[in-house]
Amino acid sequence: MRRRPCRWAPLRYSALGLLFPVAATCAQELEPRTYSPSPIGTHFLVATWSHLSGDVLTDTSLPISGVEARFDLYSLGYVSTFPLLDHTASFGIALPYVRGNVSGNVIDAPTEVYRAGPGDIRLRFAFNLFGNPPLPVEAFVRPESTTSVGTSLTMIVPTGQYVGSRLVNIGVNRWSFKPEIGVSQPLGNWFVDASAGVWFFMDNDDFFGGNQRSQAPLMTLQLHSGYTFRPGFWIAVDLGYASGGRTSVNDAPADDRQANVRYGFTFSLPVSRGWSTKFAFSHGLVTRAGGDFTAVALTLQYRWFDR
Repeated sequence: MRRRPCRWAPLRYSALGLLFPVAATCAQELEPRTYSPSPIGTHFLVATWSHLSGDVLTDTSLPISGVEARFDLYSLGYVSTFPLLDHTASFGIALPYVRGNVSGNVIDAPTEVYRAGPGDIRLRFAFNLFGNPPLPVEAFVRPESTTSVGTSLTMIVPTGQYVGSRLVNIGVNRWSFKPEIGVSQPLGNWFVDASAGVWFFMDNDDFFGGNQRSQAPLMTLQLHSGYTFRPGFWIAVDLGYASGGRTSVNDAPADDRQANVRYGFTFSLPVSRGWSTKFAFSHGLVTRAGGDFTAVALTLQYRWFDR
């Protein structure tokens, strides 16, 4: 059989959880406050450093065992909110750069490779269904008990570095889409967020030497709970579940259906007017296939408004 690889808020208003990186981990990101309200005419510039370590590239269709990977990801993103059909909407884009080392046994031979280059561009469109009317910042007031419900579409564009003859690549050479619905409920100084979505993957027709790699849809669920000390200063505990995503190479299925649980926490702190920083940590709690890795991320965000 021919063979073919896998890869892989800040002040009172957040950047709507745009970006957490690397295609192999995109389905298992944990991001609180992605559906919390923001006024229209808000702009965010977001710079993120993330470090992933562990079995990041697990894919049972590859002849690799004992994988140990360490990746650093640098991402620059932009998000803007605007009115659409009398509702609040937002659009964001992230441009990642990835570098790291992967070691493992390729057909029982110890091997280590280094990769560095641009990753796949990530786009996100979000639309508020109710609970967040399209108000400018001077009229924006967030009632403490208002529930916000929204929907979003995230898309990963195959623009990253990819060489079909390599087992390990930075890009994934396929399009991916995730429709999602989410809810944000403040409870005084406490808040609860939840979301449910499904990743859909196009085929990679140049997988490890011209083979075809397919992946079944992957369902994701997230639950977050946190406490706000003051605007922009909050902490949240995070829990995520991913199910499905079985891969096939040339229609030969692999035994890699996911049923994974991850946990983590996120801490946000304002540093000056318009500026905030955020630290996030996550780790695999239950891992059936893939995703047995640790992730830490540090984000610096600048926010400004239309005048």
